Amino acid sequence: MACTDSFILPTFRRSFLSLSLVFIISAFSCSCRASQVPVSVTVQQGDVSGTVVQDNFLGISFELYPFNTLWGESPQQMPTAMENYLSNLRARIESPLRIRIGGNSMDSAIYVPTQTEMIIVTGDPAAAPDDVPVDFGPMLFKVLDAMENVVGQMEFIVGLSMRNSNYTNAIEVASDTRKMLGYRLDAMLLGNEPDLYATNGVHPGYTIQEYITDIGEMLQDLRNSPYGDLVLDTIVGGPTICCDWNLSDVLSAGLSKYPYEYYTVQHYAKSICSGPNASNENITYFVSHVNVPAYTNWQKQGVQMANDARIPVLVTEYNTVSCGGSNVSDTFAATLWAIDAGLNYASSGMSGAYLHTREYGILYNLFDPPSPETSIEPNWRTGSPYYAALFLSETFMAGGSIVVDLNLDNSIYDPAATVAGYALYDRAGMKAKRLVFFNYYRADDPGSESAVRNFTLEGGLATTAGVRVLAAPNIYERTDISWAGQTVGLNGELDGTQTTEYYYDCAMGCNITVPGPGAALVLLDDAPDDSAFFFGSSTVAPLS
Repeated sequence: MACTDSFILPTFRRSFLSLSLVFIISAFSCSCRASQVPVSVTVQQGDVSGTVVQDNFLGISFELYPFNTLWGESPQQMPTAMENYLSNLRARIESPLRIRIGGNSMDSAIYVPTQTEMIIVTGDPAAAPDDVPVDFGPMLFKVLDAMENVVGQMEFIVGLSMRNSNYTNAIEVASDTRKMLGYRLDAMLLGNEPDLYATNGVHPGYTIQEYITDIGEMLQDLRNSPYGDLVLDTIVGGPTICCDWNLSDVLSAGLSKYPYEYYTVQHYAKSICSGPNASNENITYFVSHVNVPAYTNWQKQGVQMANDARIPVLVTEYNTVSCGGSNVSDTFAATLWAIDAGLNYASSGMSGAYLHTREYGILYNLFDPPSPETSIEPNWRTGSPYYAALFLSETFMAGGSIVVDLNLDNSIYDPAATVAGYALYDRAGMKAKRLVFFNYYRADDPGSESAVRNFTLEGGLATTAGVRVLAAPNIYERTDISWAGQTVGLNGELDGTQTTEYYYDCAMGCNITVPGPGAALVLLDDAPDDSAFFFGSSTVAPLS
């Protein structure tokens, strides 16, 4: 049957900073061009409980070692591309943008207060690529402040090393961090992945109980430092474990008796630390929603203990494949997975999650300069995970959201499901305000549904809906990715016309169309003249 009643109308929203095409499409016309097997969407209204997450749920985690090649050597040498990359995210939220500086290189680093350079590499990066030894100086904090002045309000998490039982250097870091960052400092994390200290030879045979003893001593030293009480307020976090310990065991062993602002964990879906294999190069793992809840709930008992104690849990590093990523880490499959995982973390009791990025050439990076030596120039490479950050920065609501996995097509339990979805409720859990739909279509899978899928909203859910789409030609795509009609340019700027689809006549139900592969952010009861989407340009440093 031919579709004859659809039409496209360019509209101009009030206070536009740039032109935006808005496609106004009837529910009937959308259903004509989608799969004949619609996905039924049932959304509970009222009495929904869960962790309330803020609009800055998604943060970015930076490894210390290459930080100067990404943010610049000084406030006068900050790459305009990084200014734009961060501004794109900051402009889409009301709360401060969350930034973490840490990783193994932070835990092994030496702070030199008199050092004028931001970072000096003191060892061979090739000898230990996942733990490069560096010295760093106060220029790090000056650049953090300067970037915030350009991009907008940020809040920073900074790591303190626990590898040396003499905490004198960590105390110097804490003192200068507090003094130079001021209100911008969100937390200081004590140690990084102490559960691997034994495995990595840092402290042979290191146990949870030894760790708890060390934490007590470190906190005591921070309280009685030559610079005064550096933890007078609740500003520390940890244990920042990843692999060999459970959060519940660490809390039960005694961490829960200390005043912590956050409990922190880190988690990657796969590992390539021992080399490539069929598991870490399996792209189908990352386009099956059934794998996501198992991944995000690996610390379920500890998260529940933290929630009961009203202490937020942060995932301070997450990404596809640890130790640098595999050949799937820079694909569109990784983009979709990072969004799905982020939303599932939010639905599983976490209060924040940070996508991790490292030095030049790492496959899971969000962005790379032309080379480590030429970061102030344009021609940056945008990694596919950056589009996940863009999507998520526009997804969570100011004022708080409760996120619920809708289990569409039994996708939590059925490996054959090719769709997934979430509802975002107001902080009271009374009304669904936003929806997210995934179409995990694979052209090379003969069992896949049609590339385009309809998600059928039930009547009474909303009268209208505004929709923005994330799309790529296939799950293997690395560069031809778009969010709301825009792609990221060579200097971190968003190129193209920002597009939003508006669906009318949804009072009795309507079909939301999602291309395959792709994802859609749906704002219920949204309209062109009163939209909650971000409109306009977020570029702060255009190319001249």
